[in-house]
Amino acid sequence: MDAVVYNSKGQETSKIKLPVFFGMEASDALLHEIVTAYLSNQRSGTHKTKTRSEVSFSGQKPWKQKHSGAARAGQRNSPLWRKGGIIFGPQPRDYYIRIPKQKKKLSLNMALSIQFKNGNIIVVDSLKVSEAKTKKVVELIRNLKVEDKKIIFAVSKNNDANFRIAARNIKNVVVKDIESLNTYQVLCADKLIITPESVNLINRRQSLIS
Repeated sequence: MDAVVYNSKGQETSKIKLPVFFGMEASDALLHEIVTAYLSNQRSGTHKTKTRSEVSFSGQKPWKQKHSGAARAGQRNSPLWRKGGIIFGPQPRDYYIRIPKQKKKLSLNMALSIQFKNGNIIVVDSLKVSEAKTKKVVELIRNLKVEDKKIIFAVSKNNDANFRIAARNIKNVVVKDIESLNTYQVLCADKLIITPESVNLINRRQSLIS
């Protein structure tokens, strides 16, 4: 399975052989499970409401039990009263869902396969710029004809620092380390732009997971 390699001017220069998992069949059920777990794990779980024991009110009885013409009342912190405690309100909790390594590996392979089949993966020979200027990356995006798209540049940790600086001010453009790329990020991107080096790194990363 081959992919075309482009240069910074958007011209075809060569072809690269992709790992076999770029052509695998996807499982909607597995991808749904992984994305749901990922979003759940992003939740802080710090939501909190006060129960009647935590509301700052005196414990004194508001009025006498009988002969006042009003309904019986024991305390002002009753959930039935304004500013009283909350019944069954949200409390701090952990939303973490453990995802096995094999499922992470398989789902990422599927996500890459889906994006490749849909023509959303572009291989560029190099993601480096001579100077940290936003216009350099804008020009690259224009040459690749992916304007107005959600773009992820998946690069190695050692990629040109100037490129990271130049790309950070562009709307809907994110530079990610290929070593930490996950299924959710791949699926959310309109275009995933990688280098031959990134292909080798992701292949090695996926091969190491067992």
